[in-house]
Amino acid sequence: MSSTHSPASVKTNSIGLERSEYVGSKSTLCTGCGHDSVTNHIISAYFESGVSPYRVAKMSGIGCSSKTPAYFMNRAHGFNSIHGRMAPISTGAFLANHQLQLIGISGDGDTGSIGLGSFCHLLRRNVPMVYIVENNGVYGLTKGQFSATADKGSTLKSGEINPFTSIDLCSLAIDMGCSFVARSFSGDAKQLVPLLRAAIQHRGTAFIDVISPCIAFANHEGSTKSYQAVREHLQQLQEMGIILPQEPLQVEYQEGESTQVELADGSILWLKKLNSQEHSLNDPSLAQKKLREASDQGQILTGLFHYNPHQPALDKSLEICEKPLAQLGEAELRPSPDHPLFR
Repeated sequence: MSSTHSPASVKTNSIGLERSEYVGSKSTLCTGCGHDSVTNHIISAYFESGVSPYRVAKMSGIGCSSKTPAYFMNRAHGFNSIHGRMAPISTGAFLANHQLQLIGISGDGDTGSIGLGSFCHLLRRNVPMVYIVENNGVYGLTKGQFSATADKGSTLKSGEINPFTSIDLCSLAIDMGCSFVARSFSGDAKQLVPLLRAAIQHRGTAFIDVISPCIAFANHEGSTKSYQAVREHLQQLQEMGIILPQEPLQVEYQEGESTQVELADGSILWLKKLNSQEHSLNDPSLAQKKLREASDQGQILTGLFHYNPHQPALDKSLEICEKPLAQLGEAELRPSPDHPLFR
């Protein structure tokens, strides 16, 4: 029997799997959506890290972002929760079987609005998982209303101006004691893939806020989290729900530098990368200061802001036994007669 690939032409990772073993179903998102770029980066990161898909549990809530786990690692476990409840479901899944490697994909609405309280408690408990927010500042599934991360002063297509101060999820994560906090851009594979690989290795909550533009409802002048769209066609065809195919933007720039992404609608997205030589990952106050300074200057600061490998994960804090709770038998779960509960 002949093979379509010679051994030399097929690249495998450290556990002998091809990259194709990490893909999922075909995306149903708008062509050119930043979320699809994030999906590709996740596939690359897990493939390059040599993680077995069978050991991964994909968690999500509700929203365009929460559809994306279907598009990678179709051999992994998965659970799609109700709106804003990915965090407690993930906490329960980890406690039941802490041998699984969790990755959660959420959105700025799913995490920053209805799920904000649950998100905060997951962070303070340091649940070991990769927690990604695909952040576009709008509710894409319900026609593009402002989310809690929309910048103050940004506008909707209708011209409505956002009067509220935005929630900076990275700043909040640092304040809640998260041990790994980063931000990136969906089109920056050079930065995001290494961040994802580092997050996979981290024993604790690894939070990454990914600016992932919505081409359907944030492609107009006045949006601060938009990219490339043909404004004239989208205005004409919006009521029909037709989004013309676009090519995702790609950027590459050095540490410490700023770059502007010029969008087809004339708006500008400013990005700035941290300079690792001028930033201490162990100083949360410095990270907060840099985030605030960047926000005041209208820039989106990207990179790894805070890292603490010594903060105990939830299973260590609760002194959970090594064997997963889901695998314990009745005899092991039942307290003995001399247990303090019966005294």
